[in-house]
Amino acid sequence: MGEPFKETLFSPKLVGELADHIKTVYTTFDQNLFIERVFGPSWPQLELMERMRHITLILRDMLPPDYRQALDILTRTAGLYHEQAFLTLVFDDYVSMFGLDDWEASLPALALFTGLCSAEFAVRPFIVKDQARMLAQMLVWANSDNPQHRRLASEGSRTRLPWGISLPALKKDPRPLLPILEKLKNDPEEMVRRSVANNLNDITKDNPQTVIDLLTRWKAEGIPSFSEIANRALRSMIKKGDPAALNLVGIQHGSAVTVANLKVEPESIPMGGEVSFSFDLVSTGEETQKLVVDYVLYMQRANNKQTAKVFKCCKKEISAGQTLTISRRHSFAEVTTRRYYPGRHAIEIQINGVAGGRVEFEVTAGG
Repeated sequence: MGEPFKETLFSPKLVGELADHIKTVYTTFDQNLFIERVFGPSWPQLELMERMRHITLILRDMLPPDYRQALDILTRTAGLYHEQAFLTLVFDDYVSMFGLDDWEASLPALALFTGLCSAEFAVRPFIVKDQARMLAQMLVWANSDNPQHRRLASEGSRTRLPWGISLPALKKDPRPLLPILEKLKNDPEEMVRRSVANNLNDITKDNPQTVIDLLTRWKAEGIPSFSEIANRALRSMIKKGDPAALNLVGIQHGSAVTVANLKVEPESIPMGGEVSFSFDLVSTGEETQKLVVDYVLYMQRANNKQTAKVFKCCKKEISAGQTLTISRRHSFAEVTTRRYYPGRHAIEIQINGVAGGRVEFEVTAGG
């Protein structure tokens, strides 16, 4: 297993480089004190975003107290980076923490900094403070020639951006986002189109009909990017077997297919191990069918109850009378987004939103 991101992205080498760059433009900056404070006693316990905030607060103490003077130093420091650098996320964070009352200086700075490391987290406090004003700015960015600005317009306004602060007003009513997404739906850059789809997928969690209605219109309009965006935007609804979402991507809810010979090996694994599972899909229909095949993992939780999580498996076409054999693996190695517990687990196959066979296995505490 590789070194955790929080170690590689905030390594002593990169923090030292940041201190060197700041010293170049702000000659009274105390590099040694900065590094000493960054790697203080609390550092090992801090998670990724906590480390970003920790550095931001130290910069607040060590840069001029006047916001515009400090921002000028950070802006000139940014000019010394010649490629994207995750550590410069602290520049964005500085603006989001201390620049909310100076939009005239802050927004151009975010437009600059996003080229080094996306300012998607930093724009969100501005949306909360004045949604109409900030979304108007993001619509300007959506019309920019700079693809980083266009992506920022979509990614920064996601209602459920991972690690980003919540946008409760837009969760309740996402319609103010639609002009931005309309502008970007056929963007020439794949990263921007992916962001549009991710934005829509977030909206499906709270307002699924808004997305169904929008994509239905886009499909009728024949937009070139429809298939690409719809498959990604509707992924959460497709995993739930939503008939309208499946229909939009050309899949019929349910299928004339049975699941046979579902098995998992081994039947007991230690925590951190992996299982292999395989099954046959047997067509009982008279025509070729398009299939979206997922698997549902029923996970044992700390309270001795099970919760279900759907994972993508594959997309297939199956002809009349055909049998397809499919095999996959699932790892129980520790990941930051999911925690496993010992106990009985199960895998269930889902085809076009409808559950098929199910098989159980054991995860033990032993390593």
